Amino acid sequence: MALEVLGDRWSLLIVRDLMVRGFHTFRDFARAGEGIATNILADRLGRLCRAGIVEAERDPEDGRQKQYRLTEKGIDLAPVLLELLIWGGKHEPTGAPAAVIARMARNRGAVIEETRRRWQDRDPRPLLPWLGGPSR
Repeated sequence: MALEVLGDRWSLLIVRDLMVRGFHTFRDFARAGEGIATNILADRLGRLCRAGIVEAERDPEDGRQKQYRLTEKGIDLAPVLLELLIWGGKHEPTGAPAAVIARMARNRGAVIEETRRRWQDRDPRPLLPWLGGPSR
């Protein structure tokens, strides 16, 4: 089941962006520079919502738009995603600064705690500045 839901590149990137970059609208994801087609993005967001990993809420400022948010089930992926980010930074070229990856690796518990706190408090700020990296 887990691979059916998260086993493709786009689903993992969406979860990563919700968790780390603070993205929350369709437009945020579409403009991320990852090159995801809008039909694929809509499909993956729908799948993640149906799987109970992401939920869609009406934007309080513009009811025509949706804001996406991880559910408790989705935020429980934080330790797994953190390990993937650290592994990727160690073994593959990434856009993440080496210092940020090193800080993640040294402070796993604090990163997960801050990620969960931001989710719980509905804090929309991205995690990257807290880690000492770029905000977007």
